[in-house]
Amino acid sequence: MIGRLFYLARWFFRARFLGRAAPLQTVLFVSDVCNLACKHCNILKRDGSAPRSKSYGQIAAELEYAHGLGSRFVDFSGGEPFIWADGAYTLNDLIRQARRIGFFSATVTSNGQQPLAGCAADSIWLSLDGVGGAHDQIRGPGTFAKLLANIEADFPSRGRRRLSVNMVINRLNSGAVRDTVEFAAAHPAIESIALNFHTPFPGTEALLLPPAERRAIIDELIRLKKAGLPIMNSVSGLKAMRELNFKPRCWISNFIMADGARLAECPGRRAGLCGQCGFCMAGEMASLFAFKPDTVFSGLNLRVKRSNGC
Repeated sequence: MIGRLFYLARWFFRARFLGRAAPLQTVLFVSDVCNLACKHCNILKRDGSAPRSKSYGQIAAELEYAHGLGSRFVDFSGGEPFIWADGAYTLNDLIRQARRIGFFSATVTSNGQQPLAGCAADSIWLSLDGVGGAHDQIRGPGTFAKLLANIEADFPSRGRRRLSVNMVINRLNSGAVRDTVEFAAAHPAIESIALNFHTPFPGTEALLLPPAERRAIIDELIRLKKAGLPIMNSVSGLKAMRELNFKPRCWISNFIMADGARLAECPGRRAGLCGQCGFCMAGEMASLFAFKPDTVFSGLNLRVKRSNGC
């Protein structure tokens, strides 16, 4: 714990005061193979081309590369990472390899349609885009029920690792935000909820919220946060996302895509979408650099609070 805090303090000093733009987190896409076809997804192959899946060796090399850049937290994403395999290798082998290399923690971002029990990750983030039908209209019939069943079956793992949910707000589910936050707050297995907004990658532009509606939702999220609901976003980070008038610091996370492309920043920058960004971590990063106390505390809670050490 002390070593991790020292690393974070040194990283912040070098980045904030010496201008050293080194990543702290890596988002690593293990494949773009998925078991769903969500309406808002920018990873889904809509042109009929075959999905890609990396080998264990390729991912191990990418982990070494990211660690060498200075990254110490890795988020395995997809596609659906729980269905990734390379022969006898499974997702847990990637998680353990990340720890052997020296990553402080490994996170998995999943749609929650596969069993969660036995996952060696320090934390799991599950996509929850509404309650009941609000979720199903985006991710498909029956997906909410299966998500809930997998969360409840995994409940005995609470305490060994963290389980949280992530909502992406768009035109289809914008009316379900409060219900979703309250559902997450009431469920004993869910630790927190992170809120993001739809970013209009090509083919998904129709789901983008009008700016006025987005600002109104952010104001509501700030009220809910101040009322004590377990929203991961900091108030300062939400305020930054309200107007999108901050200097991006998105190099704090580097991205390694399913095709092997190594990006120093979010793929939204490459697509020219920063002005319509919905990835609320961008606001958190900007607020961190402004040394907003609530954002610093939120980040420490997210990154330092607990690790299962497997």
